[in-house]
Amino acid sequence: MERIDLERMKEWFSGYCRSFYTDSLEDNRNFALKEKHTSLVCANMNILADSLTLHDNERLTAEAIALFHDVGRFEQYRRYSTFRDDISLNHATLGVRVLAEERVLENIAEEERQTIFRAVSFHNVFRIPAAIKERDLLYIRMIRDADKLDIWRLFAEFYGLPEAERASAAGLGFPDLPEYSRDLLQRLKHREMAHLSTLKTLNDFKLLQLSWVFDLNFPASFRLVLERGYIDRLAAALPTDGEVENALRIVRDFVEYNSGRGEKYP
Repeated sequence: MERIDLERMKEWFSGYCRSFYTDSLEDNRNFALKEKHTSLVCANMNILADSLTLHDNERLTAEAIALFHDVGRFEQYRRYSTFRDDISLNHATLGVRVLAEERVLENIAEEERQTIFRAVSFHNVFRIPAAIKERDLLYIRMIRDADKLDIWRLFAEFYGLPEAERASAAGLGFPDLPEYSRDLLQRLKHREMAHLSTLKTLNDFKLLQLSWVFDLNFPASFRLVLERGYIDRLAAALPTDGEVENALRIVRDFVEYNSGRGEKYP
């Protein structure tokens, strides 16, 4: 892939995003949220590429993956008015379909095209399949980290907004109640990722997002979590009690250790 290929992809993506905007303030807020998210995931991907000293062609492929990882979100929201895959369509699968139907990747080599398809397909799975090839595995791990890093930013901002100013689909429809599930705390205490299907409230969704630290792949990703203060920003939106604080301490210790700044394994 050449730089000009990536620039053409960016131009196509910009036009594709614009085609979804309507006269509805609510719809446009949700589309704009995903457009901004994509831009910042691309920036995160470039930071990870720097930390891994990727070659120019690898960097271009990585940024193309970041550009297209959520391309399916736009059609998903237009059809179903939601970003919840479990009650609509898998947005990653839909994204690959959009790229294929629009022939966006036709001008690049077949190997690169298939790598992008696979990375988009697997960026949102709960666990990466064991059979993935090593070349693809690097990109899949990168996009999963780059994506999480901006989702944390997005929700740290989202929880601080008045409800009337929030993008309506971002909270996935979970009720904003003071309760949370003890099972989510147990997941954090055992350093395990929580599954979306177990959630009942918006607080559960916040705890799930914190559990994503246990799926990060690169020291640079852990360092960015610390530098950007994501744990404290998300913690500020949670109930303050001893059980939550103990779970948060485990999360913080895990991130500090894996960033290279912690003194011992938590």
